[in-house]
Amino acid sequence: MKASNIYKHIKLVLKHKYVVFKLCCKVGIPWRGFMHDWSKFSPEEFWESIKYYDGHKSPIIVCKAKNGYSKAWLHHKGKNKHHPEYWTDYSLPGKAIIMPYKYAAEMVCDKLAAGIVYNGNDWPKEQINYYMKEREKILVHPQIDKFLIEIFTKVSKDGLDKTLTKENIKKIYKKYCD
Repeated sequence: MKASNIYKHIKLVLKHKYVVFKLCCKVGIPWRGFMHDWSKFSPEEFWESIKYYDGHKSPIIVCKAKNGYSKAWLHHKGKNKHHPEYWTDYSLPGKAIIMPYKYAAEMVCDKLAAGIVYNGNDWPKEQINYYMKEREKILVHPQIDKFLIEIFTKVSKDGLDKTLTKENIKKIYKKYCD
């Protein structure tokens, strides 16, 4: 474990949190943006992330590739309601539950911010392509899936500023989830 990874990881997490905060402010949920991902500083997530930090991929992805699982991810998805995995119950017929609006909107901001931080400011145009591949591997409620597809499609066509407004995100959420 490199000592320099501590600084680099903290810098990356804070950059991600800042972009999420800015996007959450645009969609009218600044508190969710401020509270976003504080669990990354918990011992369960922090030390594994330092160990597997490489600067190019999420340490969780690197850890999963090496070990087959990530304790940090298991902790993270269980503590953060903006992840669809939090809203999964395998004992239910449909398995996935519709996420409440504030967490669904935070998830949009999180996914876009992760793309921006890892891939640059032009990333939002590619978010729909990334999500279409990602959705094959995750369990998300079908209505939330439609919500995400519409938002990411609009972002790729119309851009962040036009798409990410409080009114627009609420309207799309209500269209599919109310």
